[in-house]
Amino acid sequence: MAVLPTSQLRELASLVGFDLVGFARAEPIPPAFLMEWLEAGFAADMDWMGERAAERLDVDRLLPGAKTVIAFANNYWRDDAESVDSPIARYARGRDYHSTLRDRMKAFRKAVTSTFPGVGTYGSVDSGPLMEKVWAARAGLGYVGKNGCFITEPYGSWVLLATLVLDAEVDAYGNGPAENRCGSCRRCLMSCPTGALVGNGRVDARACLSYQTIENREHQVPEAFRLKFDNLIFGCDICQQVCPLNRHPVFAENPRFAPRAVAELGTLELAGLTPEQYEHLVPGTALARARYDGLRRNAVYALGVSKRADARKLLEKLCGDSSELVRTAAQWALSQLEP
Repeated sequence: MAVLPTSQLRELASLVGFDLVGFARAEPIPPAFLMEWLEAGFAADMDWMGERAAERLDVDRLLPGAKTVIAFANNYWRDDAESVDSPIARYARGRDYHSTLRDRMKAFRKAVTSTFPGVGTYGSVDSGPLMEKVWAARAGLGYVGKNGCFITEPYGSWVLLATLVLDAEVDAYGNGPAENRCGSCRRCLMSCPTGALVGNGRVDARACLSYQTIENREHQVPEAFRLKFDNLIFGCDICQQVCPLNRHPVFAENPRFAPRAVAELGTLELAGLTPEQYEHLVPGTALARARYDGLRRNAVYALGVSKRADARKLLEKLCGDSSELVRTAAQWALSQLEP
């Protein structure tokens, strides 16, 4: 099969809406970093991280004959006035990023297979067994910072990643991770409210508020962590907000990243969402990952942490909610309001 020209692939990537694109050789990833992280228990109960570890470490298991891994990145930073104080992490305020990046990936793959017939591909946006940050670093798009986020030169860490494996070679490959610009800065490590950042770009999911607000949706959050839910109910941007490399963000013009109506709601409105309101506001956004009861539980915690006196009536009502998850959270939140 002929070697594919990166200039043409870059043009195709830009045409479908990706902001950054890079290329890496499809060589196996040394297992130590992933396996040590798993063995330390940092994946919490996200068992799927280990179940397909062999595929994560060697893309040839996903696409036999793999030669090239293409890494894509999209800037998503927005600072729309109506959502400036939203308790929802920035990436989740608009349309579900999985859908946005998958649409672009689909268009790119279609263009590639049309332009270069016979090329085999395997693509993933976050949910597949691909170590996206590793491949983005190998492709030269940036590097993994101390906060575990992927940091790029033009957009800081306000980026979303996608990855595509090809069974064809390209005419130029990245030179590995960009220069690490974190230096001796420790702002993210010192600012993490739960101490989830354990160094060397690793995150202990058990303590991470993003994990607790999104993946831990069937159990109560440990009290030490829920006490940090101050205007924070889905995801956490603290380690990005304090990062000096994010001082000059670039506004993402694409309307798919524009905040939806749900991002205009505060914790009181989110805690009191009816099933009908939820079905109207949440589907099609990343918030659906937390589910109805998980989202309300998080908002109830936030009301307790902020000691909102005007939330008492709602919290008393939620003490009789059909969801045990919400009932227990409401009882705890009410106890925080007591003088």
